[in-house]
Amino acid sequence: MSIDFSLVSHSAAALAYAALAILVGSKYLRRHTDRALMLAAMVSTIWATSLVGQMIWNQPPFFIRYLLELLRDAAWVAVLFALIRDSKRSGQMATKLRRVLGPAIGLLILTLLTCGALEYALGWQLLDGKTKVIGQIALSLLGVCLIEQIWRNSLSFGRSSMKYLCIGIGGIFVYDFFMYSDALLFGQLSDSFWSARGAANAFLAPLFAVNVINTRKQPVDFQLSRNAVFHAGAIAVAGAYLLFVAIGGYYVRALGGDWGEALQVLFLTIFLVLFVALLSSSRFRARLMIFISQNFFDYKYDYREEWLKMTQIFANLAEDPPLPERVVRIMADLVESNSGALWIRDEDSNYILYNTVNLTPPRHTMIDRDANIINFFKEKEWIVDLSEYQVDPIRYELLEIPDEILKFPDGWLVIPLYLGDELYGICLVGSPYAKVELNWENFDLIRVVARQTCNVLAQADAQNRLSRAMQFEAVSKASAFLVHDLKTMIAQLSLLVKNAERHRHNPEFIDDMIRTTEHAVTKLSGLVDHIRKPTINEMPVRPIELGAMLSELVHHHTRAEPNPVFHAADEQIWVRADPEQLRSVIGHLIQNAQDATSPTGEVTLNMKKSADHVVIFIQDTGAGMNEDFIKMKLFKPFESTKGLAGMGIGAYQAREYVRQIGGNIDVTSEPGLGSCFSVRLPLGKPEARRGDIDEPPQPIAENA
Repeated sequence: MSIDFSLVSHSAAALAYAALAILVGSKYLRRHTDRALMLAAMVSTIWATSLVGQMIWNQPPFFIRYLLELLRDAAWVAVLFALIRDSKRSGQMATKLRRVLGPAIGLLILTLLTCGALEYALGWQLLDGKTKVIGQIALSLLGVCLIEQIWRNSLSFGRSSMKYLCIGIGGIFVYDFFMYSDALLFGQLSDSFWSARGAANAFLAPLFAVNVINTRKQPVDFQLSRNAVFHAGAIAVAGAYLLFVAIGGYYVRALGGDWGEALQVLFLTIFLVLFVALLSSSRFRARLMIFISQNFFDYKYDYREEWLKMTQIFANLAEDPPLPERVVRIMADLVESNSGALWIRDEDSNYILYNTVNLTPPRHTMIDRDANIINFFKEKEWIVDLSEYQVDPIRYELLEIPDEILKFPDGWLVIPLYLGDELYGICLVGSPYAKVELNWENFDLIRVVARQTCNVLAQADAQNRLSRAMQFEAVSKASAFLVHDLKTMIAQLSLLVKNAERHRHNPEFIDDMIRTTEHAVTKLSGLVDHIRKPTINEMPVRPIELGAMLSELVHHHTRAEPNPVFHAADEQIWVRADPEQLRSVIGHLIQNAQDATSPTGEVTLNMKKSADHVVIFIQDTGAGMNEDFIKMKLFKPFESTKGLAGMGIGAYQAREYVRQIGGNIDVTSEPGLGSCFSVRLPLGKPEARRGDIDEPPQPIAENA
């Protein structure tokens, strides 16, 4: 005699859940979840035992087995509600879930039980077998949705305390869902599904035991977010819709005769297309989210989600979409809209339309600074509902709204944007997808987000202004460098004019005047070429005999006191540089040394040669400089020891050019003792023709 697998399967389930009930009842009853789990284990034991009795003795009757089936499903759903109740963060949300889903489950079970009792007692068959199967599918689907909701919203550190419980209950409901769905599609229960059902339930029982043992000292904590409820609701609606389509397709095929199979395909295709269109509808999603917010939550918004969304949008540093458009979209999204416009205050305190999204602007868009609405917003941080304003303008103190706002089609909310206490801009939000009932929570969130977005707009505007100021500063610095060179040439020419009366008959003075004038003309020509072609950075580099150049410069500066003294080297020293630029650098350092030294002091020049460099020492016995000035200010433009008489860019230009040709300038100084500038230059090789050093200096951009 063969043993029926279904008998063994359900006997194992009865033993497993009896052991589970004893385990939980003896040690673990401190939480509502534990007590609900013990009740579910006891009901499951009775349910499995009834199925074993039916296979052995054909008792109890079908109505008792059906009653126990419904009670078992209700008991496992009760475990899920107990899990919600034990959560520290459930609050009124759990109360609303119990008020909505609890009566729905109770009504469904009561309906199925009542119809079964009437059929058993009076023979009234109010529900056929397929309807009862649909009821079982609905209970299973509800259990799966609750588990998904609990798991999605549980804190990461609390999931370990409910993991096995959710897996176990989920396994029970998922198995029943597939078994009854298969029965609905094929018209009868599958023997394979039915026989293995008890063993599958017995296999899940150890998971519940492990869960109650592991969570004895662990808290269970989770919370439901709007997005989670939205997705869970969407899953439930989708499941019900697809179930309806499957049933409809079945009846179309059964009643369609020869056309039944083709009509079934057509029916399923049409309804699936409608289903996809419904899910992709922004209006449908908005209405569903509003319904969830109104019926399942104390607050309309998930503030953490809204803040993270806004932060992510502003964190995008790209210019597409522009910042004003992003601001409009953020404000519109708060009230389920996708359109709006933004005005920002300009330099004249008028408000200019910066951006529109999905709204057609009227012909005139600038809002005058003296408009009544501007003065209204300066006094009151109100949000104007245009639909409400058109019905009852007295509510807004007979505010006069300009045509620049009223002529926008589908305009809805006028939102002031404040930077501190000043009105920085105005945002117009278009009509929403679905009707939104506004209350204090909407207005508070809109005000907070409006101030935050206004800060971002103001910061972006400040960055743009700073960028423009830096561009003007760059132009100003370039002009200052040109003025410095002009100032040097003016000083040279002024000295010639000053001495011309006394030395006009001196041939040497005339020759020196010609050379100075020629140098000034060359310098001015170079400046003009540089202004015309500012991108030219390369300068002519030639071999220069350094001793001859320094002798010439010392002779040129003997007209001022103290007269510089040059101690020439015993040999010729050659470097490679632009003659005009190097003359300007050394001449500037000599002149600075003379300016810093009294007429009775000393200015000396020396040279020292190494293997690959030559160093020019320019020493003076002047006022000197302290170490902080040398480190922080000497080689920075627009810093000078001469006060308003100096521009502070000569030393900067000098070191920049010396570094450009591979050298450097170092300074040592003591206040009251003097200074020493060390100009280090790389050595060069002479050319065959040595007369180059006596040729007139070339302009900066001569070879350009």
